[in-house]
Amino acid sequence: MAAAGIQTVVITGHARPDEEVKTIDGITVHSVPNPYENRFGFYKRGISFVRYILQAVRAARHYRDVDVCYAISTPLTIGLAAQWIQRWYGIPYIFEVGDLWPDAPIQLGAVKSPLFKRALYGLEMNIYRRAKAVVALSVPIAEAVQKRAPGKPIHIIPNMADTAFFQPEEKEPLLEAKFDVSGKLVISYIGALGIANGLDQFLECVRASEKAALPVHFILCGEGAKLGHLRETAKRLMLKTLSFIDFQDRPGVHDVLNVTDAVFISYKPVPVLETGSPNKYFDGLAAGKLVIVNFGGWIKSEIEQRKCGFYVDHQRPGSFVENIMPYLENREILKQAQKSARRLAEECYARELLSKQFARIFI
Repeated sequence: MAAAGIQTVVITGHARPDEEVKTIDGITVHSVPNPYENRFGFYKRGISFVRYILQAVRAARHYRDVDVCYAISTPLTIGLAAQWIQRWYGIPYIFEVGDLWPDAPIQLGAVKSPLFKRALYGLEMNIYRRAKAVVALSVPIAEAVQKRAPGKPIHIIPNMADTAFFQPEEKEPLLEAKFDVSGKLVISYIGALGIANGLDQFLECVRASEKAALPVHFILCGEGAKLGHLRETAKRLMLKTLSFIDFQDRPGVHDVLNVTDAVFISYKPVPVLETGSPNKYFDGLAAGKLVIVNFGGWIKSEIEQRKCGFYVDHQRPGSFVENIMPYLENREILKQAQKSARRLAEECYARELLSKQFARIFI
């Protein structure tokens, strides 16, 4: 946006105790103190969300001359901050929808009260209807928003692939040695280890691979509420071809992807989770990796159509063995799938392409 001549202020949260204002690459970044971790439970997350609303609205008073507020969800409560900024400072807002909230916590069973469900759905529709426009990160999300706010301008702009930072590259021997994966086909899950991710099935794939004595090594990289459970399960199953790696920053993710042949993207078999636009998908495409998913929806359809990945059935972990075998038996098939993944990133999701489309929303 800065490159398009749009002056930008970002109001965000951080875990440090004090407010900070910095200029990074021509963008003013105003950080408010608000600790948040993926391991937080539903109610602790709720407290963090409410605290951020109050802090963000207060911080926005320093920027009353802006033309528009761009509010990025999840959570849906970000929309409350946008509405209050609109009401108190007269600044219209555009609302980005990356996940269908409150559908996600409701379908995952985190919200059970019928009264609370109605209140959340009412809040959702109100946020959409009062927005100047909505940006949806996938076609299914756009379709859902259109049903709930008919006639609302909707722009479909998926998450972007950083094709400059993540690129296909030869494996570095030093990194292979660091992660102890020399000479192996490596499948990595990189991201949140939360309840929604359904990573028990990832462990079942590891188990099926070991039973079939496949020359495959698995990496589980990240942090979240289910980390302890996953470690205990892996120990109980005596999985020997699985490595746990701590949460990594972008350079660290780059290193893990360097030794990776295929990325595994995992969600529980819950319909709403099939509509999202996870960053890990686009990083994997940019790095030219085979993509393995265990959920249906638009990403499953896309990787099958573009021949850059495959689907593992939650009900049949053994299907992982059936599907990975062609890539083990013929590495040329693997290389072609990886090339197709990179081509998809360049043609449809490159940051240079989508950032121009995104900037036009504000011009």
